[in-house]
Amino acid sequence: MSTESSEYMTKRDEWRSVSTATGPGDRTAAEDAVRSAYRQAGLAEPESLVWARSPLEAVRILRDAESGSDTGVCVREALRNAPLAAERERVHTELGPKGFSEHWSATGADLWELTGTIIDRIRAGVIDAMARNRQEQNTIRLLLLDAVLGQHDSAWLSAFGSGPDEPLHALARVAREAGWWWPFEKVAVISERPTELHRDEAGRLDSGAGPALAYADGFELFAWRGMPVPAEFLDSLRTLTAERIRTEENAELRRVMLEYYGYDRYLDECGARPIHRDETGVLWRIELDGDEDVVMVEVINSTPEPDGTSRTYWLRVPPDTRTARAGVAWTFGLSAEEYEPVAQT
Repeated sequence: MSTESSEYMTKRDEWRSVSTATGPGDRTAAEDAVRSAYRQAGLAEPESLVWARSPLEAVRILRDAESGSDTGVCVREALRNAPLAAERERVHTELGPKGFSEHWSATGADLWELTGTIIDRIRAGVIDAMARNRQEQNTIRLLLLDAVLGQHDSAWLSAFGSGPDEPLHALARVAREAGWWWPFEKVAVISERPTELHRDEAGRLDSGAGPALAYADGFELFAWRGMPVPAEFLDSLRTLTAERIRTEENAELRRVMLEYYGYDRYLDECGARPIHRDETGVLWRIELDGDEDVVMVEVINSTPEPDGTSRTYWLRVPPDTRTARAGVAWTFGLSAEEYEPVAQT
């Protein structure tokens, strides 16, 4: 591994940790960094700094301000957008299109995949909590777009000049200590980081036991494998039955129920019958009203577990699968004719 690659990985890992940090940061350090960001952009420091416990509370503070004279205009363009655009242009000019693409892949690309969906979910959650009509939705959406994303700007800060004496240094310092923040001429509103963050192995928001993302003021987002779900839906998972799953009209929620309940258990309790079996396994089909069929291949691991038992696995395959062999082959990216296992695992 080259020294440059190692540096990229170290910086990316550092910013990945920043993007997922929870709990209070150092408020004094954050406030000092906010003031530095204004100075670095050539702006006068704000007259006051206001802390909020979540992006939801921050937007409420700004919405409830009596008029623009209380805050002045938003200065996000000068403070964050312009220096970031300049840094991107500098790196692109320096490295060229191919080099820039490689640089972004080595630094911010993966982080953007992880943070981008969280950013979208926070925005949607704030709008859902506050807006009663389309006009309010538009007002809140515009306020959300005024935010500097703090720790969730990690992808950009890992890729461009955030070191000492570099253009994005002050923004990086804020990001290490705080969540989203809103820079206006007279006031900056700074949100704390979340108190809880739960994700699955793919980095998606995920929790079956409570909120996947939570803030100190009670602002919470619930999700299962990245899919937004109501809080009461998670409570209902603990008392699921096969009949409850069968009668769920929302196809997306029904898929969550099936994952939580277990396809094998559902197959057993709903009296499903196999539609094909061969030497590779058994093919099962679950017909669902208003949704594509769920087709699973049941396979048995040929390598015994330490206790001598053989473990059964359930592999979900495309709904048009007709044979167990074709289903197992599909999981390896092969056709049924190409699939010739030496030993089934």
